[in-house]
Amino acid sequence: MRLSLFMLGICGGIVSVGTRVEAQNYPWCALYQRGVSCGFISFEQCMASVRGIGGFCMQNNTYQAPPGPHPSVQRRRSTQRP
Repeated sequence: MRLSLFMLGICGGIVSVGTRVEAQNYPWCALYQRGVSCGFISFEQCMASVRGIGGFCMQNNTYQAPPGPHPSVQRRRSTQRP
């Protein structure tokens, strides 16, 4: 019985040490009266979070985009032909 509890404790310790938790790294932060949350992808998403409860949004100066190719945003021009 003691051996099985000991082994269970060892396995639990290994699992808890093996999993890393990373901080959220997104481009927009919401600053509230009680803290900061940098978990927003867009300014609009951040503003929707602070609207009504107070606070403001600012760009995350520690944000680093993940490596690799990023899709470019292409805007379509509306062409009017006579």
